[in-house]
Amino acid sequence: MDNDQITRRMLVLSGLALLTSGCSTTWQGMGVPVPSLFGDSSGIDPRYRRRHVRYEGYEAPGTLVVDTNERYLYAVEEGGWATRYGIGVGEQGLTMKGRAVVGRKAEWPSWTPTASMIKRKPHLAQYAGGVSGGPHNPLGASALYLYRGGQDTMFRVHGTNEPWTIGHAVSNGCIRMTNEDIVDLYSRTPVGTEVLII
Repeated sequence: MDNDQITRRMLVLSGLALLTSGCSTTWQGMGVPVPSLFGDSSGIDPRYRRRHVRYEGYEAPGTLVVDTNERYLYAVEEGGWATRYGIGVGEQGLTMKGRAVVGRKAEWPSWTPTASMIKRKPHLAQYAGGVSGGPHNPLGASALYLYRGGQDTMFRVHGTNEPWTIGHAVSNGCIRMTNEDIVDLYSRTPVGTEVLII
């Protein structure tokens, strides 16, 4: 059985279990209930929940705009609209700024801390051999890999198994989203998508 079949089967089975237990979240702004496939996200400040909003910027539809100060990611759409997602950002001094492109995508990605992460946070040395993909992995359900000039920047837009960190500056530089939100963004974001981080 290949990884795509395993991933789909795991999502369907976990979704069915959660639906029968009555777990769900609400997509605010649209009033559409969205089943929670990844556990309870109720610890998130309501202002960081996904919303369809007016977008006043100049970026072309299809662009992702990451506002690290306000803690929002905007997926720019046609007609002056965007889907706005709450995000967690890098600790002070660890956030990437400027333009990039989505150079690669992965579902349930594996994770290995970089040497600089281990230097800043020695407890991460226990993961130097890497962590396989799955619900226990810090990158969550999906990841968008940010590239510049054809090179991996080592920065990601990814899910998290710590949804209460959304709205805070806590990561080693990557952009965190709830697993529900990264799955939604992943499905609508092709490789080559332009990303602006301000």
